[in-house]
Amino acid sequence: MLLRVFIFLLGYALTVIGLIYIISYLNLLAIGYNFLEYANFIIRRIECMYTLIGILLMIISIYSKGGNYELHI
Repeated sequence: MLLRVFIFLLGYALTVIGLIYIISYLNLLAIGYNFLEYANFIIRRIECMYTLIGILLMIISIYSKGGNYELHI
């Protein structure tokens, strides 16, 4: 359970970091890039790939099956 929480938080942090870079690279549109050049640029940047890696980690942590846990009351 604790491992799943850690993986989820790691995925969340990577997603936030990647989105910060994607938003900061929006300044390229102001200097004359069109949207296709912008998309081509961010696809090739590893710091923007953190967004996809983070989302994938969050999905894995949410939908992975845990062990056989019993609730003792």
